[in-house]
Amino acid sequence: MEKTISVIDLGTTKVVCLAGTKTTEGYKVIASCESPSQGIMRGEVVNNQSVLNTLRPLLEELETRTGHPIREVIVGIAGQYIRCKSASSNINRSDRNEEISQEEIDRMWRNMYNSRVDPGEEVLHVVPQSYHVDEYRSITNPVGMYGSCIEANYKLFIGKSVSAEHTKRSIESTGLKLSRLILEPLATAEAVLQEDEKELGVAMVDIGGGTTDVLVYQDNIVRHTAVIPFGGNVITEDIRQGCEVTTRQAEQMKIQYGSCYADLAPENKAIVISGIGGREPREIPFKFLANIIEARMEEILDAVMYEIHQSGYADKLPAGIVLTGGGSLLSNLPQFIKYKTGYDTRIARPYGIVTEDCEEVNQVTHSCAVGMLICGFESQANYTAEQKKSLTEIFADMEPESPGKAKKMAKPGSSGKKQRERPPIMGGLFDGLNRFFKESDNEA
Repeated sequence: MEKTISVIDLGTTKVVCLAGTKTTEGYKVIASCESPSQGIMRGEVVNNQSVLNTLRPLLEELETRTGHPIREVIVGIAGQYIRCKSASSNINRSDRNEEISQEEIDRMWRNMYNSRVDPGEEVLHVVPQSYHVDEYRSITNPVGMYGSCIEANYKLFIGKSVSAEHTKRSIESTGLKLSRLILEPLATAEAVLQEDEKELGVAMVDIGGGTTDVLVYQDNIVRHTAVIPFGGNVITEDIRQGCEVTTRQAEQMKIQYGSCYADLAPENKAIVISGIGGREPREIPFKFLANIIEARMEEILDAVMYEIHQSGYADKLPAGIVLTGGGSLLSNLPQFIKYKTGYDTRIARPYGIVTEDCEEVNQVTHSCAVGMLICGFESQANYTAEQKKSLTEIFADMEPESPGKAKKMAKPGSSGKKQRERPPIMGGLFDGLNRFFKESDNEA
């Protein structure tokens, strides 16, 4: 029987549930359903009962469509408090004539989980960036070299402990087991980014309703990620206030007539808004609407560019910017971003998936859910299902493979490989989130 994985994307504006399998043709989505979101603000669960009221009918519908009971799910974690920072570590070796072993590299990597963070925060995962061995700089994999000093540079992904706990509580209240947490920007990247883009250097921007996720890839390594605490909903609110319309009308105007590039908006066209309570209809010029959207989108873009510059790779992104998420559907957005930033920009939909009666999953609004499905299968080999009790036990059972190699190289002539090669650090990243989550569960 084929392995089936179920995922839940708890978004600010909508909740998406997917179930799928992996076949020789690719990742196959066998069922999909969605519903407007309640109880979630800026990517974080704030009202457990409202989330339950949304999830229960969705899960029942998903079970009906798949024909199988759902016992465990994969859920994404995001929110405005996810952040990334650089850190380094070095060790002096007693015998410089002894080869550097994988065990030494693993030990350095594990020690970074004990890095000092602010109260209420946890290190979710550590991503190796480069190594220095004596006078040799920027080494990708130092295993097998000789030297007296090893210096390692890392990126730490840090999140709020309470955010994970709230997500876990919501899922377990439905009677399901939360098999693992996946950082949403990383999941989305797996669904929309091409392998060549990851190698060359690319910034992925996922414009959601409550948040905008930014992730920078370069040389097949995750270099930076950030969650900006505003997205498409603030544009809708600006339209509501600026045009003096209802929220429903503002959202409809944004989707049907909105453009984020005022210079391209027609001068002689207007939107007719029906009067309320018998009042006369009003006209809102396309140009006026575009100016409202452009002002807010420029603010979002400034925040995105700030994060890209913070990554230190602003001048190393030949693949430019890849847009996804519902907010990317604004008219003329790629042209606007290219004009403002100079980066080539494209809108990306999930790729590498097979759909039957679920054509909606090919849309940009489902990129995160599809990415979680892909990551669920890609990290299966390294995932340990048994409950862990301490960090010592967790790290003792880990495979000593992921941290030492920052890039995954395909061996010539190899066969039976996965259809889409992934850098090995990704599987370790999702396992790291799972370990952090299970550890907090045990402590509770």
